Amino acid sequence: MPLRIEPDNTFRDALAAANRPLAGMWVCSGSPLIAELCAGSGLDWLLVDAEHSPNSLESILAQLQAVSGYPVQVLVRPPVNDTVLIKQYLDIGVQNLLIPMVNSVAEAQAAVDATCYPPHGVRGVGSALARASRWNRIPDYLARASENISLTVQIESAAAVEAVAEILAVDGVDAIFLGPSDLAASMGLLGQQEHPKVRAAVEHCLTAATAAGKPAGVNAFNPDTARHYLAAGAAFILVGADVALLARGSEALAAEYIPTGAGETPASY
Repeated sequence: MPLRIEPDNTFRDALAAANRPLAGMWVCSGSPLIAELCAGSGLDWLLVDAEHSPNSLESILAQLQAVSGYPVQVLVRPPVNDTVLIKQYLDIGVQNLLIPMVNSVAEAQAAVDATCYPPHGVRGVGSALARASRWNRIPDYLARASENISLTVQIESAAAVEAVAEILAVDGVDAIFLGPSDLAASMGLLGQQEHPKVRAAVEHCLTAATAAGKPAGVNAFNPDTARHYLAAGAAFILVGADVALLARGSEALAAEYIPTGAGETPASY
C-alpha cells in the first residue's frame, strides 16, 4: 500500500495562527547543509532566495528536502514573476512563494493565476510527475492544491507603494513583503533604506495592510529598524542572512587573530 501524505501547513496558516510577529532569515548560500542548520535555529521562517543568490531548481529541491520535518516555514523567492518558473517551483514542492518586484494589480493577478489550476488560473497540470503531489500520494491534490499554497508579493518600488491598496485587494494575495533597499533605489535614494522618506513609504504600506486585514512583512537587518517596523505593525520580518552571518563572523575572527600592522600582535595571543 503506498503512503497517503498530507501537505504541510502554509505560511498563510502560520501567520493566521501566530500571536506575535514571525521572525526569519535569508538562506542564500545554495547549500542544503546550511539550510538545515538554519532550520533548526528556532526561527519561525526561512527565505530561500533565487533572485540574488546562486539557487537553481535542483538546489532549491535539495534544500526543501533538507529542512523537511523541521518546525519552520520555508518561503522561496524566484528571480522573476514568471508563470513557467512558478509552475516549476510549485511542482518541486514549494508551498510558499515570495514573488519579487510586483508593481501593479496586473502583476499581482498574474502571480495568483500562476499558482492556480484552470479554470481559476493557468498553472500547467503535471502533478502525477511532481513532488508537489508526492507523485499522487496526496489525496485529491489537484482539487486541493490552491489551499495548500501561500502567495506573498513583494512591494519594493515607488509605483508599488502607490498601488499597494489595490494590490492588497487582489484575491489570492495572502500577504505583502516590503523591500526597503530596492524601494530606496526606486525613490532616487540608492543605499539609503533608512532614509525618512523610505521609512514613511514602508509605514504607509504597513498601515494599508492592516486596513486590508492582510499581513505585511519587511526586511530589516538593523535591530533598531526591525523593532521600529514591528511596533508599526509588521506581522513578519527578516532579520539576517546565512551569508551575512558567515561574512561578518569570519571578519571578526580575522580582526581578532590577524595582526593589523607591522609589529602588532592580536590581543588574544
